Amino acid sequence: MPKSRFVFLGLALALLAGAAGPVAAAPATAHKARPVVVDVDDYGADPTGRKDSAPAVATALRHAKKVDHNRPVRIVFSKGTYQIYPERAETRELYVSNTVGADQRYRDKKIGLLVEDMHDVTIDGGGAKLVYHGLQTAFASIRSTDVTFQNFSFDYAAPEVIDATVATAGVTDGHAYRVLKIPAGSPYEVNGTHITWLGEKSPATGQPYWSGTDGLQYTQIHDPKAQKTWRADNPLFNDVASVTDIGGHRIRIDYTGATQPTDAGLVYQMRLIERTEPGAFIWQSKNVTMRSMNAYYLQSFGVVGQFSENISIDKVNFAPDPKSGRSTASFADFVQMSGVKGKVSITRSVFDGPHDDPINIHGTYLEVVGKPGPNTLTLAYEHPQTAGFPQFAPGDEVEFTTKRTMTSLTPAHAEVTAVDGPSGMDHDKPLTTMTVTFDRPVPAGTEIGGTVVENITATPSVVISGNVFRNVPTRGVLVTTRKPVLITGNRFDAMSMASIYVSADAYQWYESGPVSNLTIRDNSFTRPTGPVIFVEPTNQVVDPANPVHHNISVEHNSFDVGDVTVVNAKSVGGFTFTGNTVRRLDGADQPPYTSPLFVFHGSSDIRIARNHYDKGLNTSVVSD
Repeated sequence: MPKSRFVFLGLALALLAGAAGPVAAAPATAHKARPVVVDVDDYGADPTGRKDSAPAVATALRHAKKVDHNRPVRIVFSKGTYQIYPERAETRELYVSNTVGADQRYRDKKIGLLVEDMHDVTIDGGGAKLVYHGLQTAFASIRSTDVTFQNFSFDYAAPEVIDATVATAGVTDGHAYRVLKIPAGSPYEVNGTHITWLGEKSPATGQPYWSGTDGLQYTQIHDPKAQKTWRADNPLFNDVASVTDIGGHRIRIDYTGATQPTDAGLVYQMRLIERTEPGAFIWQSKNVTMRSMNAYYLQSFGVVGQFSENISIDKVNFAPDPKSGRSTASFADFVQMSGVKGKVSITRSVFDGPHDDPINIHGTYLEVVGKPGPNTLTLAYEHPQTAGFPQFAPGDEVEFTTKRTMTSLTPAHAEVTAVDGPSGMDHDKPLTTMTVTFDRPVPAGTEIGGTVVENITATPSVVISGNVFRNVPTRGVLVTTRKPVLITGNRFDAMSMASIYVSADAYQWYESGPVSNLTIRDNSFTRPTGPVIFVEPTNQVVDPANPVHHNISVEHNSFDVGDVTVVNAKSVGGFTFTGNTVRRLDGADQPPYTSPLFVFHGSSDIRIARNHYDKGLNTSVVSD
């Protein structure tokens, strides 16, 4: 039976001494015990990539869980390629923010690398590449502390996104045509005038893990020459006369019309819309780090941190494998932090090719749907993608907020004393509602349907530093937390929506809450879509004397802009824009730009000073 490998300095010294006699014990200068090393290859994992390593990896991790809890554990891989299939991966019933909510079809998640109820664990890939198959979560930390995932790459054999490149296009015999080039990892069948995307067949059942037809449900377009991505309608399957598989992963589509296609060279990124599970998951864990990794693709969703504490992402390359022929690296967001406390640190990473926002850090507003007692409320998840996991615990502090104004009631805060609601790992109780009891009567003015409650204990401070954002169809960074936020030293290139977006939303996504100390410093914004910095809480009543957000500082950044607004801010008290450089994207000889650089609505205490502007920019400030 495989045994864990223990590393002992004393044993090494004794071996070096040989027959010379006993060696004096080394001074006890190290405070941390030597790690237990568990090699997945010892349990049957295959670094040659010829067989499924999922059961061996699961067995190795289960064994690592049983070792001396007073010693750190290192789970190591060889520098090879490991295939991970879902059939024998770990399975857990889990409910995850911003995915499929309470939908029971998707309650069971497959997890390739599961760290569960463990302490002081490092998953060290040693340069390995993990290739995942089907629909599964790549790795997870659940109810664990001091966990590090490092030094490996991971990808999926058949992503749920089809990247179809228009290789050639034209008109022959009075009919338009396109030839699509499909990556080798995207199986398909041609059926008459339709294409069925198969998503790879399971070796266990012979059935595809997923399938869809033609343009699937959602499309965005990537221009590899311009290095830009945007959301748009899909014309590939309109007025189709015939579809022909011409070999070499190429498909010819002929059309009934004669209009010349003008999209040769563009990539249509097509996918379904159900976020069935997270790409990676950090839940009820503390001090979790992702470091020195290539995240070539995230299946179904991104990395979700949920009700955890202190999460660090450093030197992670969220971008497609250049050898894959793909331009998509995630089915949706790259990083979603929901109800995390402590500190979120995202540094020195690349975010290239998502299907939604690269970074979104938020809490969740639950709406008041019942008042069973003076100290008790029934609260509900209101967005269908979020449900099933606990939102509060005894000892947490909450804030009561009026939906229409997005300002707090008086008294604003209370402490949770009891919760009766979902557990996040079973469906024994209702998944969309919970009953919460507080240490004092709820404030006057609390209304069913008109008040939302936020867990303000589960809010983090944030540092986003030294990252690159490119080929993004949406916003670059979304952040709503009342703790200090620093966004510094990043490069945002060609965002198709706002580069930095601050909301606080109690009407659509129910993503909380107010910002109270946000610094945006020393970043570069090139080829932006305006507004570059967009502050837009969902309050229906706007009162400058009672703003939603406070203390936003934009300083020493560079903006290379077209005819766009740099700042559009609603309901902010205390906004400074100082020491920035705003340059014209197209050069000084272009006609004057008409969009005002600054637009403020319902905001106060605004300071704009010591900035440098190119000629021709409309530096006026629009404020109401």
